Amino acid sequence: MQIQFLGTGAAEGVPAVFCNCENCKKIRSLGEGEFRTRAQVLIDGCLSIDFPPDAFAHSLKSGAEFSKLKYLLATHSHMDHFYAHDFILHGYKYAELAEKKLEIYGNAEVKKVFDECTAREMKPEVAELIGVNIVKPYQIFTVGEYKVITIPANHSKQEEALLYYIEKGGKGYLHLYDTGRIPEKAFDFLKDNGAKASLVCFDCTFVEFTGGDFARHMGIEDDMLMKGMLFERGIIDDSTQIIISHFSHNSNPTREHLKKIEERYGVTAAYDGYEIRI
Repeated sequence: MQIQFLGTGAAEGVPAVFCNCENCKKIRSLGEGEFRTRAQVLIDGCLSIDFPPDAFAHSLKSGAEFSKLKYLLATHSHMDHFYAHDFILHGYKYAELAEKKLEIYGNAEVKKVFDECTAREMKPEVAELIGVNIVKPYQIFTVGEYKVITIPANHSKQEEALLYYIEKGGKGYLHLYDTGRIPEKAFDFLKDNGAKASLVCFDCTFVEFTGGDFARHMGIEDDMLMKGMLFERGIIDDSTQIIISHFSHNSNPTREHLKKIEERYGVTAAYDGYEIRI
C-alpha cells in the first residue's frame, strides 16, 4: 500500500487560520515547508481517509487525482475531516471522472451532514454517482481490495466517531486519529479479528502534553501507552512503523521541535506530503 499524508494539521491548520500567537508567527516566518493543512490520508490513490476543506489544495500540491477516488472512509462529521460541500462537484459538467462511482463510509452524522450540505446544489446526475453508507464501530467490511475494520474513537459525545484498520495483500494500516485514549475493548476486537499492522499513525495533537483518559486528542505519552497495548495484543511488533500526526499550532509543531520527539521516542512525525509504502 502506498500511503500519502496529504495534510497533517488539526482543525485550525498550522499556522492557525486566525491566530497570531508566537508559534504561528514563527511558523509563518519559516515558510511553506512548515505549514500543515487539515488532515487527510490517501491510500493507493483511490481510498481516502477523510476529506477536509483543504482537499483541493492537497490535489494541487501532491498531484493526487481525486477523479480516481473510489472510496472515502470518514472518521466523523466535523468540518476539518468531512467537508461535504465539495461533493456537489463530483460529476455533471464539473468533472469528467476516471472512476464513476464514489462510495463514502461513515457514521450517521456523516450521512446527515452530507445530505444537509448538498441539498441546495446537488445535481441528480451527480447524486447517482455517490453512495453514502452508514457504518458503526466494531464492524468488518470490504471495499474493493481492502478489508476494513472499524473501532470507536474517543472523540465526540454527539456522534460515534470511527477509527479504521485497513488491510490489503497481508499489509495493514491502523489509523488512530482524531481520538483520545482508546478503550481496551477496541484493541481486543482488532486482535480477535486478525489485525496485524505494518504501520500505525497516532493522533499527536498535543505533542508533549498528555491528554489523559478523558481528552479528545492525545500527546506522545498517550501514544506510547496505546502503542504498548497494541504490542501486548500482537497487533504490532518490533517491525511496525510508528507515525505521529494531526498536530495543533498550540504544541509548536515545527520540524525542529518534532525531530527531538522522533529521536526520543523512535517515531516518525508526518508532514504534509510525506509518503510511505508498506
